[in-house]
Amino acid sequence: MAGDNHDTDPAELIYVPEPSWAPLMLAAGLAAVLASFFTWWPYGVAGAIVALFAIRAWIADSRQDYGRLPRHQRVTSAVLPAIPYKKPDRP
Repeated sequence: MAGDNHDTDPAELIYVPEPSWAPLMLAAGLAAVLASFFTWWPYGVAGAIVALFAIRAWIADSRQDYGRLPRHQRVTSAVLPAIPYKKPDRP
């Protein structure tokens, strides 16, 4: 059939990072630091420790996700020439 041309390879691959608990823990740690300004100071110390560990975990996860990306990807589309946009002439 003429309309049954299905390409088996995807034309473009999209990579998304895996789910992470680090942003939630960072937000909780920073909220504890902020709350310690109005309450007891050990809440701020605990929140800062949690925030530092969350930042460290988030960076490590990002490095791991970046390491999974392929170094080269096959281009399946034609390169479009760089042509400047011309405004239509008005009478």
